Amino acid sequence: MPSNAPDDKNAAPPLPEPLRVPVADSHTHLDMQSGTVEEGLAKAASVGVTTVVQVGCDLAGSRWAAETAAAYENVHAAVALHPNEAPRIVRGDPGGTPQPSGTGGGWSRQGARAPGGDAALDEALAEIDRLAALPQVKGVGETGLDYFRTGPEGREAQERSFRAHIEIAKRHGKALVIHDRDAHADVLRILKEEGAPERTVFHCYSGDAEMAEICAAAGYYLSFAGNVTFKNARNLRDALAVAPLDLVLVETDAPFLTPVPYRGRPNAPYLIPVTVRAMAAVRGVDEDVLATALAANTARAFGY
Repeated sequence: MPSNAPDDKNAAPPLPEPLRVPVADSHTHLDMQSGTVEEGLAKAASVGVTTVVQVGCDLAGSRWAAETAAAYENVHAAVALHPNEAPRIVRGDPGGTPQPSGTGGGWSRQGARAPGGDAALDEALAEIDRLAALPQVKGVGETGLDYFRTGPEGREAQERSFRAHIEIAKRHGKALVIHDRDAHADVLRILKEEGAPERTVFHCYSGDAEMAEICAAAGYYLSFAGNVTFKNARNLRDALAVAPLDLVLVETDAPFLTPVPYRGRPNAPYLIPVTVRAMAAVRGVDEDVLATALAANTARAFGY
């Protein structure tokens, strides 16, 4: 049986038909994907995905993102402590290497317990601040709130970290990249209280149409991932339908959230065309029109 057969759940999906208008993957994790950076970028470019934003989730990942963006002209970096990372640092949980969880934004930790507390979080935030000043770093994120994996006991650390990242993004003039999971009201409240940066991106947008209108009124960008193709994601398609075209981005969040019909298999930037075509169908526009807007929006959002 060919390795790319539909029922081979572990195989990489086949190359989609190339886009005629090149676009960017506004949020990916190359460090969690198989193969080399060169291979991933070449595969993506072959189908019209010519730029990627590499996103860090912890100190090691953020340093790697900055180093990779410095080495490759078509890679831009975003650096941050993921919302779930802040409580771990405060608790002094073991450090380790990010590992794909298959559900998006999760990783396992192994190793000796590290010193924790607010001082440890401040030290980590200071390193993010240093990285955010680098010219190849175009965004501060993914930061925000995640109430799915972190319970009430970790929310104080998440909020403190989120507010600090907002300040860092504003001071350095970088885009803010938000991870918002089961925390819509609090994310919007904190953005209002702190004053959002001029360029704010809701990565893997997960709200409904009503929230999309609130975000649009504030000028926030909404980035849609492969889950917009999922059968049960009517709320995302409704949000995409009402979002202003000049505020819409596309992403993979690879290796997570692989679009239908390849859901459950490894995601990568080269699969962006599958999501772009699904988004064009929802919007009722030609894919070239959508791709043109997506490319311009991503460059404007991240300032490259």
